[in-house]
Amino acid sequence: MIGIRALLLASTFALAGCSLAPKTVLPDPPVPQSWPVGDAYLLQSEAALPILSYQSVFTDPRLQTLTEQALTNNRDLRVAYANVAAARAQARVTRAGQFPEIGISGGAGYSDGSSSSGSGSSTGGGGGRGDFSLRGGVTAFELDLFGKLANATEADRNRALATEAASRTVRLALIANLAEAWATYGADRDLLKIAEDTAANARESVRLTKARLDGGVAPRTDLRQAEQILATAEDAIAQQRTALAQDENLIRLLVGGDVDRALLPTGLADVTPAIASLPAGVNSQILLRRPDVIEAEYGLRAANADIGVARAQLFPSISLTGLLGFASNALSSLFDSGSFNWSAGGDVTAPIFDAGGRRAGVAVSEAQRDAALAGYEGAIQTAFREVADALAVQGTIAERARAAAANTAAAADTATLTDARYKGGIDNFLASLDAQRSLYAARRSEIAIQLLLVQTRIALFRALGGDSGAGAAPPNS
Repeated sequence: MIGIRALLLASTFALAGCSLAPKTVLPDPPVPQSWPVGDAYLLQSEAALPILSYQSVFTDPRLQTLTEQALTNNRDLRVAYANVAAARAQARVTRAGQFPEIGISGGAGYSDGSSSSGSGSSTGGGGGRGDFSLRGGVTAFELDLFGKLANATEADRNRALATEAASRTVRLALIANLAEAWATYGADRDLLKIAEDTAANARESVRLTKARLDGGVAPRTDLRQAEQILATAEDAIAQQRTALAQDENLIRLLVGGDVDRALLPTGLADVTPAIASLPAGVNSQILLRRPDVIEAEYGLRAANADIGVARAQLFPSISLTGLLGFASNALSSLFDSGSFNWSAGGDVTAPIFDAGGRRAGVAVSEAQRDAALAGYEGAIQTAFREVADALAVQGTIAERARAAAANTAAAADTATLTDARYKGGIDNFLASLDAQRSLYAARRSEIAIQLLLVQTRIALFRALGGDSGAGAAPPNS
């Protein structure tokens, strides 16, 4: 008899390891094996890309210091880390359902034995009586015969991992956004310098034009046009000061506290060499390290496990209950052999008719798995497109920068020559005015191209999922 019971018990636990979830099969990446190459993509060869860290891309110690402060103090990152902690705890809660819950209870009571009955008569009782008990056992422990609880645990575990990947996306975005804000601050410092130079030249032009007007050489329209240039430059100065203040506010928000101005760049001359460029022609499998792709993969795995949960709902559910304890009317004899008692039982519930509800639940989970699969493939395709776009810009931005620099040099020479011709009485003031406006526009355009070059490097760092594998877990995890 004991052998039969042991055999039945072993069979029960063997069935508990059964799972009805389908095996997760990841599709081949729905993108080419490499990014496009050609004149717009710089490199003609393929090379493996090492795991990136923000220190290897953002090399300026000032930017690294700000980044470290942001990773410690940024509130969005703290929210993401808290979400990870909650998801991990939820996975532990679900896993606890796979194990029996053992409880214990005890009690003690006392009742008075005296009583009275009838009119005008009383009966004295024989004294009080005590009752003592101590019980422990397992209540309604479900045998996981078809893997429902195991698959639910697996689903929540994968959701927790997906949440962690999402926190790494927040971390990556924080690093990239801070680098962009830092670079924009440098560009705005240069634009403020251009506006201040233009205003200084305009003031000198107003002074000279007024002297020529007083001497009867220049008409009043020349003075008014010079004053317009001065007013425009002064307005630009005010706008750039506003932009710099807003840049500081953004950096302060990202860092999560006050910012030492000594850590801010003085111009793009500080920024450009501080942001390292990344090569093209990298194997596109690197995209599988992007946090959003990892998040989508774990979402797919969780949806796959949900199918196993839904399928298990189609089969009977068996729950066990077992109690044992001691009961006595005297505390001194509570643990005597005659006070021991026990009980055991089991419940089986099986669906007979539910109008197809459980099968519909399986269909829902399968459809959600298909949606998660499409989302996973879409995340890879989107990542591929973002990297290819960044590489396309990187492949041509150097030529654009050279053209912008040549345009600025030509505009500066034109302004110098036109101003000399005006002062010599050869050209009118309108020609000098147009030359100054062209120079102002050329200098601003050159700054914009230089900033775009830096932003493209940052965008490529973000698109490749840079730094996604280093230090992305919440602190104390």
